[in-house]
Amino acid sequence: MATFLYRLGRFSFRRRRLVLMLWIAVLAAVGIGAAGVSSSTSDSFSIPGTQSQKALDLLEKEFPQASADGATARVVFEAPDGQKLTSAAHKTEVESLVADLGKAGQVASVADPYTSGTVSKDGTIAYAQVTYKVAEADVTDAARADLEDIAQQGERAGLAVSMGGNAVAEEAHQSAAELIGIAIAAVVMVITFGSLVAAGLPLLTALFGVGMAILGITVASSFIDLSSNTSTLALMLGLAVAIDYALFIVSRYRGELRDGHRPEEAAGRALGTAGSAVVFAGLTVVIALAGLSVIGIKALSDIGLGAAFAVVVAVVIALTLLPAMLGFAGPRVSTGKLKTRRMRAIESGEREPMGVRWSKFVLRNPVKVLGVSVAGLLLLAIPALSLQLGMPGDESATPGSTQRTAYDTVTEGFGSGYNGPLTVVVDARGSDDPKAAANEAVTFLDGLPDVASVSPATFNQTGDVALIRAVPGSSPTSEKTVDLVSEIRDRGPALQDDTGAELMVTGTTALNIDISDKLNAALIPYLCMVVGLALILLMLVFRSILVPVKAAAGFLLSVLATLGVVVAVFQWGWLADLFGVEQTGPIVSVLPIFLVGVVFGLAMDYQVFLVTRMREEYVHGAEPREAVVAGFRHGARVVTAAAVIMISVFAGFIFSDTAMIKSIGLGLAAAVLFDAFVVRMTIVPAVMALLGRRAWSLPGWLDRLLPNVDVEGERLRHLLDKEPESASEPEPVPSGKG
Repeated sequence: MATFLYRLGRFSFRRRRLVLMLWIAVLAAVGIGAAGVSSSTSDSFSIPGTQSQKALDLLEKEFPQASADGATARVVFEAPDGQKLTSAAHKTEVESLVADLGKAGQVASVADPYTSGTVSKDGTIAYAQVTYKVAEADVTDAARADLEDIAQQGERAGLAVSMGGNAVAEEAHQSAAELIGIAIAAVVMVITFGSLVAAGLPLLTALFGVGMAILGITVASSFIDLSSNTSTLALMLGLAVAIDYALFIVSRYRGELRDGHRPEEAAGRALGTAGSAVVFAGLTVVIALAGLSVIGIKALSDIGLGAAFAVVVAVVIALTLLPAMLGFAGPRVSTGKLKTRRMRAIESGEREPMGVRWSKFVLRNPVKVLGVSVAGLLLLAIPALSLQLGMPGDESATPGSTQRTAYDTVTEGFGSGYNGPLTVVVDARGSDDPKAAANEAVTFLDGLPDVASVSPATFNQTGDVALIRAVPGSSPTSEKTVDLVSEIRDRGPALQDDTGAELMVTGTTALNIDISDKLNAALIPYLCMVVGLALILLMLVFRSILVPVKAAAGFLLSVLATLGVVVAVFQWGWLADLFGVEQTGPIVSVLPIFLVGVVFGLAMDYQVFLVTRMREEYVHGAEPREAVVAGFRHGARVVTAAAVIMISVFAGFIFSDTAMIKSIGLGLAAAVLFDAFVVRMTIVPAVMALLGRRAWSLPGWLDRLLPNVDVEGERLRHLLDKEPESASEPEPVPSGKG
């Protein structure tokens, strides 16, 4: 592989105009394709095999008029101070608004609060439940505008009107997080390289690759129903890894120039060595992201595959377009007036880089450093033992938004459970007496301690399937509601034995519980699959058993510590004021798996970039400790820069108004911080010092079994030693003076 990449790097450098024109043509073609298609995205979660999904499928068949899988909205009315909605004037106004709701676009049905019993006991608060003919993703902007117009009518009549439910689009808050992240990336790379040209190339190629990936996903969305978050994660991760990969190659290219090689030869050697690390780092990320498909939730599969596609594009761009751009930049990549006296001293060998000094400190005190680092991460991981998962609802909406106001108003007037009623389905098609079976189910539900109210059974046209609404006494995301759903389901087999009818629970609350359970159950298998495949891949890269095992163990430590921090802040409320967390609660269900997939990919990037150079130096004759120092001399600065960029980008999301985005931002920022600086920069050299030569040992039978991919470029070095360096490039070797 190293030889192939060496030749590819020289070809791209030499034929830079052709390579650039080809990439521009591809981008233009994909852009034209994206502009001419009508994309379709969805936010719905389909969870085949769960009871809630089975019940939804039955309701769609037996109660088509109920639009069981349709979007819902809850329109909440509140009377002015000192007045009641039961007064003649306000009742007339509310009924008029409810009638208008029934005529709004895509609405299937509306429950009148005065006939459905959704007026509070004191008469000050009422709500109308709206069901749509279409799923959440298919609710049009016009239909949402109708809803907002009706709410404004109520406001003009003197009522306080708020709206919740998945049919209500939360007000978009423009975030500058991406722009801030790019700006910070530019500053960090200028500091790292001391050159505007060297700093600009990674950004330029990264933006080109991300644009290509997003346009490709847009084209794909015209043929496939993709999740609406697919492009978002592809943008975030595509930008992250593209900058990382370009940083690594540009840094190696500058090093080859300083060693006296001509620019074209330097580009070939940079790709033959650093390019190999980029390929395998990219493969680990793709494995982690594509592995989300095994969970069985389409939305996660879409997100994972879309982000994996963006990573593949980033790798290809780094291996082809980047060396072409290096050809255009010429010697200016290694020159710059922004270099400080300290940077010049390091480049001339008069001063050791901070990474080298740190690695020598760790090598002198490996046991102490390892003990403190592992103990610190385990201490941070303790809160993760009490991790509770749940799906976010209107209770986590932005404070002051109509969704949050509606949730709080319903809670005030009726109790928090009314924000998430349970839909209980009695499938009595196998029962001799369907009505008796339904009545028994109603009696059972009414006798449960955490049930606030139970509606009478409603039957389908054939009278053998019943629909019952049960309102929990606790909030939709509370542990009591989770226990209530479990208790109802546990009672199902007994009811079936008694009456021949099957009892099932569905609805938004039950669906969210099932999603959480499925994601929780999938976490360990997903971890095993991703870590197992990555171990095999890292064995190919490092020709070692202990190095990949150490890499995986360090990753698990950083993930556990990250989950502990997230639980402490968002579930326990520690430092809640600092991070702007107004309400604690369960951690969003997708976060642990999301963290595992994303952080594993980024962690393996840092592992490959740092340890590949150690392996290269060791293979070329360095002692184990010398190889560690050499790895830090060449890789620590780049890994540090990449980690600072990623932390800055992810930390920007902490300032979001949405609790879910806050938790994802804090989780990703903390994970990169722990993995890059504690695991890769501290634990890794400490363990390498303790293992010595054993770190690079591989049983003979396994060495013969594994193909030699030559990531460290040993065969390439032998090839280049036999062949004189090409003199096809006339540019002089850069002197490094600014």
